[in-house]
Amino acid sequence: MGKFPKTLLAGSALAVAAGLGFVWSGVYAIGADEPHWRPVEAFISFFRDRAIAHHATGITVPANLDDPAVISMGAEHYNAMCTGCHLSPLQQDSEIRPGLYPQPPKLAEHGMHDPAEAFWVIKHGIKLTAMPAWGPTHDDEEIWAMVAFLRKLPTLDASAYRRLTASPGEEGDHDAGASGQADGHAHTH
Repeated sequence: MGKFPKTLLAGSALAVAAGLGFVWSGVYAIGADEPHWRPVEAFISFFRDRAIAHHATGITVPANLDDPAVISMGAEHYNAMCTGCHLSPLQQDSEIRPGLYPQPPKLAEHGMHDPAEAFWVIKHGIKLTAMPAWGPTHDDEEIWAMVAFLRKLPTLDASAYRRLTASPGEEGDHDAGASGQADGHAHTH
């Protein structure tokens, strides 16, 4: 074995040992109240985005995402399950959101870009974030309904959101509580 391969092997072994020593030391700030170092955050963001895109490849987006009944079903689920983290047009913030890192996107402002990716994220969640996997408790039809609603959400003002998320028999002009959910509106799952 020549000098260069031995040096490369020794350097690699040293880098692995240093990395393991750093991990073992526990000095990295892992609390959600302190952001990652910029290179770590950039790596995690790139890794997450590429993994979602890869896993969403081949998912067939249904043609009925503009159906008002599907959007209404998605609105009910979103209002009950998602507003604490992703907010609604009725909210500026929530009790849980300031303590989350990374910050979940404000979907009423940003929406979502790719329906297949949104479906995959809702169904499977994202590790080491507060995004749960809704697939174990919701079927694909319900998850696609949430995707349909997410496509419409950025176009809704507070009044339109209230009308869309009101329970049958409600006026739709009620005040939202701290969670952003309508009074008396409970999710049944």
